[in-house]
Order: sequence, then structure tokens, then C-alpha cells
Amino acid sequence: MVDVTEKEMDNPTFRSDTVLSDVHLHCPNKRHLMVRLNAVGQPVFLSYFKLLWNTEDLASEKHVREATTEEHQYRSGDELCDKDRNNLKTERELNSEGVEALLDDDGDLEVVRRPRSASDLEAEDLLRDKVYPVILMKGKEDAFEDEEQECTCSDVVKIEHTMATPLEDVGKQVWRAAFLLADYILFKRDMFRCCSVLELGGGTGITSIIMGTVAKRVYCTDVGEDLLAMCEQNVALNKHLMELGRGEVKVKELDWLKDEFCTDPEAPYSWSEEEIADLQDQCTVIMAADVFYDDDLTDALFRTLYRITHNLRNSCTIYLALEKRLNFTLRHMDVTCEAYSHFRNTLNDLENLQDRKRKYTVEPIKLDFCQFLVYERTEQLELWKIIAEQLT
Repeated sequence: MVDVTEKEMDNPTFRSDTVLSDVHLHCPNKRHLMVRLNAVGQPVFLSYFKLLWNTEDLASEKHVREATTEEHQYRSGDELCDKDRNNLKTERELNSEGVEALLDDDGDLEVVRRPRSASDLEAEDLLRDKVYPVILMKGKEDAFEDEEQECTCSDVVKIEHTMATPLEDVGKQVWRAAFLLADYILFKRDMFRCCSVLELGGGTGITSIIMGTVAKRVYCTDVGEDLLAMCEQNVALNKHLMELGRGEVKVKELDWLKDEFCTDPEAPYSWSEEEIADLQDQCTVIMAADVFYDDDLTDALFRTLYRITHNLRNSCTIYLALEKRLNFTLRHMDVTCEAYSHFRNTLNDLENLQDRKRKYTVEPIKLDFCQFLVYERTEQLELWKIIAEQLT
């Protein structure tokens, strides 16, 4: 949890009431550009995320990941490399000096750790470059004109986002699971072509924007006027990408804690009766990315999924992307992932649900598909598919 102030962007300070996605600090961009303050005074940054369309980009990215993986695989027995053997020898020599050598002046235990080898550091450098944000002052746009010209229309997604928010505003940040779901959409773009899609908890809108490059229509939904305005701005920034596929992204309010769509014509981002009818008649894909961090919201999301799928005319497929986040808890005195455990339990409940109108089939998706965005595809990332089959 990090709070980033304007004066000390390069040296974030830690506070207990803010949350930071490390996607913002470690990504392939040259810099982050601060473009404005939002309605609640949070700095808003503009980031460029490159799409790896051509085979050279994909091959280069794959080479980096494979090289990194090889560097991090520690071998045992006869396969130990010389550096690892030297490190083990050093550690054993230190341990052989006895317990007294491991105590500091106060008698506290000092744990001897294996020194990090140069190959470890080189592998990290290959994987990702640390990026520091730069404030874009008014009238200084020309300073970054060359960089913007390097970004062609078809291979860059521009996203406005914040970098540190309270927990209730985490939708204003970009999260790794959104990249994972976007990768899958691009990998299976023929499958999503001309579909009508609903995204729940769309946040900054990056996944809906990617889906909008192949689908016919995407309803990107979330709550909060400030967040929805940011999402709408991002859709406008990337309109040219969606025009290539003649797709359309509509930003709408959808509160999981309410049973009905907002249809108040005076409310921003409300639904018209025609849009609700279009969703219920045409929608065949529902998706959500990195929205499982609170048990109550997870329950509300699954209730919303159940309610919406029951009102759809056709069968539909639901895609849920998430990242398991491990935490040490005093209650368990162990490293746990309670939000993920609750998600899996709720997922099982949905699959075992006895329903005469819908049958829900759940299956994980293997993460062996290509990466079209550069990010860390960690082992904590997961992608699930739920087939909501219409029975009657």
C-alpha cells in the first residue's frame, strides 16, 4: 500500500489507507504523464501500453520471458551451477561457526540469507524496467511530441489512471488481471468478433477497449461518476482502435448492490429501455477482471451474474480474471488468501446450483496463450470460464 505525492514521485511513502497497483511502477513505458487532477484531487496520469501485434514483437517478448524463467530455475544435485555451489558453500561456512555468530549485540537472531547472484539481477532487468512518473506541465506537451509520434495508432492503448487511491477507488488504477483478460481476447479475437459484451467492474476501461476492437458492442459498467467519466475519457482516447473493427463501447452505471438498472434519464451514465432490451436480447459474453478483493462485493457480483444471465435470451459465456493476493494474518498465523478462497467457494456454489432455467459449467483456462501486452504474467494470475447454458 503506497501513497504517491506530487512532490516526491520518485520516493513513494507508505500509508495504511492507500492501495497501489505495481503495474504503474513497472511497465514498458518510458514515462508516466500527469495530465490533470480529478474531481477529488487525485493526480491522473496518462500511460501508453504497446500492443505486440507483429511476430517480431511477440518473439522478442517470448525470448525475454524464457530467458528470465531459465535464470530463476534453481537446479539441485549434480545440476547445481558453480555460482549456486559457491553460495551454498559460503552459507554452510557461516552456519558452521555456531549459533553465537548469528546473534547481534542485543542477542537477536540474524538470519543468513543466500547472496543474490548477478544473474538474478540481470533477469529482473530483462523482465521489467522501473518507470518513474513525470508531471506534464501545461504548455510542455511539445516535450513529448516525439514520443507520441513513435506510438502508431494501431499498436498503442492510451489509458488515463491514478497511481494511488483509497480502497474504494481501486477501479481508477490498472490491474494485472485486466491485461491477462485483454491478452485472451486478442488471442481469441475471432471467437469474440461481432459479439455483444457486458463488462462488470470495468474500471479504467482497458479490457472493454480491447474487446471493442473485435466485438460489435461492449457495455462497460462500474459505479461512481468520477470513475465512469475517466472510463469514458479512455474510450474516447482509443476510439480510433475500435473504429478499425467497427466496434462500440458504451459506458454505463451498474451497481451490484442494486437489483435494477439505473434508468433515471437525469442521472449520468444511466440506461435507456432500448439499451436494456439490446443487452438482454444480444449479449453472449460477460467479463470481469480483478474485482475479487472483498467478500461482500464478491457475493454481490455473483448475485448480479445470476440475475443478468436469467434475463438473457441466449446462453452466454462468462470470463473472470483475477490475481491471488497472499497476506499474513494473525488470525491464521500463516500466509493466506482469504478473498481468493471465498471466490472459489462462491464459484463452486454457482456450479452446484440447482436451477431449471440455467446450467452453470465452470472450468479454468490455461495461461499458455500469447502475450499481446507486456506485463508480468505471474503464477498468481488465473482465468476462469463459466458457461451459462440456457435449459428452457
